[in-house]
Amino acid sequence: MLRRRRRTFLLVVLLVAVVLVAVDLVQGGTKDPQHSAAAVAKSPTTLASEAPVRQHSASPTPSASARAETVRYPKDGSGKFVTAPGTSKVYGHAGTLLRFQVQVESDIKGIDVSGFADRVVSILGAKQGWTAGGDWRFQRVGPGTSTDFVLHLVTPGTRDAMCHDDPDGYTSCRYQNDVMINVSRWVHGVPYYKSLSDYRDYAISHEVGHRLGHGHQLCPGKGRKAPTMQQQTLGLHGCVPNPWPYPNGKLYQGPEGDYSQSDIPKDPASYYTD
Repeated sequence: MLRRRRRTFLLVVLLVAVVLVAVDLVQGGTKDPQHSAAAVAKSPTTLASEAPVRQHSASPTPSASARAETVRYPKDGSGKFVTAPGTSKVYGHAGTLLRFQVQVESDIKGIDVSGFADRVVSILGAKQGWTAGGDWRFQRVGPGTSTDFVLHLVTPGTRDAMCHDDPDGYTSCRYQNDVMINVSRWVHGVPYYKSLSDYRDYAISHEVGHRLGHGHQLCPGKGRKAPTMQQQTLGLHGCVPNPWPYPNGKLYQGPEGDYSQSDIPKDPASYYTD
């Protein structure tokens, strides 16, 4: 009798166990609390890693169109400037030291004067730049310091007022100890340069090259690099883009000469805020 009750009890226990397993299978199987917590914890990490992709336009190296959308300026500025503060180290190993200031016209919005100044310094101090030949050294200085030249980022109208040449509102220029970089070219570049960054290297190198005493040069041959002192803003004339005066450690030049400027392009009114 006792043995029969024991068998009955074991059968009941076994039946209950079978029922519990069946219910658990219907609900999707046994859950591991650690696995579940890990799955929940992974969700925010995945979303965070995707965020920079969705916000690509806010990355440190946005596209040219994204940069253009964040910079605003009128066609004709006030002619008032903000000077970048601080002093840089001296760039170049030998040669005449030229101290310069960097200024941004106050009407130009979306370009930080210190950031622009840092970019100018990086171009003038580049190993392919004007310091490579050992003739020149550069140092950027702040307000109240004597200078050998001033590099200005200007609106098209101020460019025309300061360049003392035929006004075109399109190109950049140098007049005596003032170098003017047209903000429209800085923001939008030119069709001949696929890389806006490379064009900016060219624009600074070319105009400062005038301050160093270099005149315009011509394309030395189809398919060859354009000299820095070629008017690459207006065309390449068979050459390929080249921002640097010392692209391979040696001064690279072409024949002296100018190209016709009778057909200088005009920027669309959509570039301006006025």
